[in-house]
Amino acid sequence: MVLPATRARGLVAATKAAQRRRRVDSGGGSPSPEPASRRAAVYVHWPYCEKRCSYCNFNKYIPRGVEEAAVRNCLVTEVHTLLRLSGVRRVESVFFGGGTPSLASPHTVAAVLEAVAQSAHLPADSEVTLEANPTSAPASRLAEFGAAGVNRLSIGLQSLDDTELQLLGRTHSSSDALRTLAEARRLFPGRVSVDLMLGLPAQQVGPWLRQLQELLHHCDDHLSLYQLSLERGTALFAQVQQGALPAPDPELAAEMYQEGRAMLQEAGFRQYEVSNFARNGALSTHNWTYWQCGQYLGIGPGAHGRFMLQGAEGRTREARIQTLEPDNWMKEVMLFGHGTRKRVPLGKLELLEEALTMGLRTDVGLTHQHWQQFEPPLTLWDIFGTNREVKELLEQDLLLLDHRGLRCSWKGLAVLDSLLLTLLPQLQKTWHQRTPSLVPGG
Repeated sequence: MVLPATRARGLVAATKAAQRRRRVDSGGGSPSPEPASRRAAVYVHWPYCEKRCSYCNFNKYIPRGVEEAAVRNCLVTEVHTLLRLSGVRRVESVFFGGGTPSLASPHTVAAVLEAVAQSAHLPADSEVTLEANPTSAPASRLAEFGAAGVNRLSIGLQSLDDTELQLLGRTHSSSDALRTLAEARRLFPGRVSVDLMLGLPAQQVGPWLRQLQELLHHCDDHLSLYQLSLERGTALFAQVQQGALPAPDPELAAEMYQEGRAMLQEAGFRQYEVSNFARNGALSTHNWTYWQCGQYLGIGPGAHGRFMLQGAEGRTREARIQTLEPDNWMKEVMLFGHGTRKRVPLGKLELLEEALTMGLRTDVGLTHQHWQQFEPPLTLWDIFGTNREVKELLEQDLLLLDHRGLRCSWKGLAVLDSLLLTLLPQLQKTWHQRTPSLVPGG
């Protein structure tokens, strides 16, 4: 991906760019907080991987002669364009996801961060996360990413069992994973997250819990538990369909999740979101923006975004998707300054549905104050306070509705999907019954 002769020059440029950004930030002082419509997170999609994992259906490609400089220039161009169109003046966090962004050069990461800082205020202490696979992230390369401006790593460990790693199509071993994790913690203490998967074919509760217990001896302050989702079009899906592998057992997966979250709670981790656990305050700032239904800009092939266009009438937020295929995305960026393929205006009800769905994923839930930020004509009490089915969920200690707002109990977080089957229809029903009389001329 990066020729050795250009790598050293790229690292020097990356380091200088990161230092320049920090100097500009410290010299100008911190501006007054911007309104929510002028703040956003930025997600940057690097679409290339060394190989496709057997379970993955993300927008990713195996590189063949990729010209990284051209990709970098398009990422920088799209950053400038979308920040200008959105009118965002302060970027809260930047997340490099993929694909495998640790395959990109540190120079590319630094160039994108510099573009963000040129078009908006990017505080020097903003969270800048890079997803990394153990095999693509030796210690020297991790240090280079740190010099380029990265200050948090998310490591796709997935399993500590080599047989499971082979089943998943991963290119690293468990020893590779632990070695990379140790180096990451040395370079980014307190700011390293790891992923662990559960619910694999033939996986049993006891051995998986022993993996988690082993990981607790090595991990930092953030850990994510993800249940395998068999996606059509993946190699793993085909193997299960053909009978070569047993279908994952949902009851065993549920037991792993319940036992795992209890183990993490005992180890001092806060389950601050359905799949995410943190201690010592090491929450993911970037992901918190998603769950709080904040604005975010999607940069790169296939990236998703949610933001309001500057000067848009009615303050309408848009859902935006960038063109999937990298070469076509690059052509559009060079022609139009961005590669947005699809724009969908979000109505007020749709926005409230998103706020409800995403907010309830967290242990904070939806506070009354946060709900009012979306300017609903109905309060949480109006919608859920008198409904019989919601009252039953409250009595079962799955939900709480009080002076703070609406949230799941610890027990309720584990079954959020089933709770939403009651809550979303109730929101929609109340909206359609009550809003006509609240809208002038309705």
